[in-house]
Amino acid sequence: MDGKGVGEPRFYLLSKGSTESFGFCLHEELGCRGHIIRQVELGGLAQRRGLQDGDRLLQVNGHFVDDMDHHRVVQKIKGSGNQVLLAVLDGDSYEAAKTLGRDLSQMLPADIRPRLCHVMRDKSGFGFSVSGVKGTFQLSVRQDGPAERAGVPPGSWLLEMNGASVRSYSHAQLARKLKQSGSKGTLLVASSAVEELYGLRGLRVTAALADTSWLPFKVRELHMVKGPAGYGFLLKEDDCSSGAGQFLWEVDAGLPAEQAGMREGDRLLAVNGESIEGLDHHQTVLRIRARDDQVTLLVIDPAGDEFYQSIGLSPLLFFENTDPVSGSCTPSLPSPSASPGLCHVEVGPKGPGSWLVAAANSIGFTQIPRQEEQRRLHQTF
Repeated sequence: MDGKGVGEPRFYLLSKGSTESFGFCLHEELGCRGHIIRQVELGGLAQRRGLQDGDRLLQVNGHFVDDMDHHRVVQKIKGSGNQVLLAVLDGDSYEAAKTLGRDLSQMLPADIRPRLCHVMRDKSGFGFSVSGVKGTFQLSVRQDGPAERAGVPPGSWLLEMNGASVRSYSHAQLARKLKQSGSKGTLLVASSAVEELYGLRGLRVTAALADTSWLPFKVRELHMVKGPAGYGFLLKEDDCSSGAGQFLWEVDAGLPAEQAGMREGDRLLAVNGESIEGLDHHQTVLRIRARDDQVTLLVIDPAGDEFYQSIGLSPLLFFENTDPVSGSCTPSLPSPSASPGLCHVEVGPKGPGSWLVAAANSIGFTQIPRQEEQRRLHQTF
């Protein structure tokens, strides 16, 4: 507390399996301010991580949401798939901050973040040298070398190498790890200011909190309007290192898919603002067909897919999205688990309409398990 009854925001990275829920609901309640965490499932993922009933949601995947329309906030969580990074404030602190006129966005470390950099080695090396003792390594960056071109700031501290923490590494172990990286390495680095700020907030610096703007791997948004010959691509289910995935092939020249920027081998991540993680091929096809004449897809190319799988994070965590497609908050297709729709009204203590509850698929439901054995599937659009 800061002496005026206002505590610090808390951060949680929630990672669930395809058959799990995050274990909470997000409410908008008349007479109460903010997006309210409710119905935290006993023993569920959210409770195990530390979310509490009455917490107010401030940030989703680094985006400030307190002043955002409730339905858009729900869509952001739905669109994040099986991983989501939340920043919350306890209810008493939230009300105290509002009463004091505090700018809640200023309580969050927005621009002061660690940085994730992908360095490609040249004939002279990675372009940085390391100094320090066990677990504490500072980087000296060669001017115009590979590390500088990849965005590594001079004097920054190395926290992770290729998805693994270096805090327990000796200098020799780190050198061996670099050698094993071959021609490329992924570094999580932070300035002294980042280390200090996050330390004061009791927050561990991880890749999930990182600035990824320097990475060459980007999620792409493809908006397509169906033509007389369809969209012009084939959706095929295939195996990959993380299990079965949905991939895009046979992109027809001159048709909407190619014109929107689709490439052979792209992996499909989301349809109309909702992640398809955990959906099977048939469910994904239904999502694409839910709107008669148009669809918006989030995709990533094979190199980006391989990169994010190597660091164990979903690329959707870092997608700098705009508003959901056409501003819609309600998908036209029911959820595959037959859970409640996006929004419903319950009778609260003050009569009909005194509670407005938004139940998001990715927040409080369990996906239908995949069959252990099923044939490879494909569908032309």
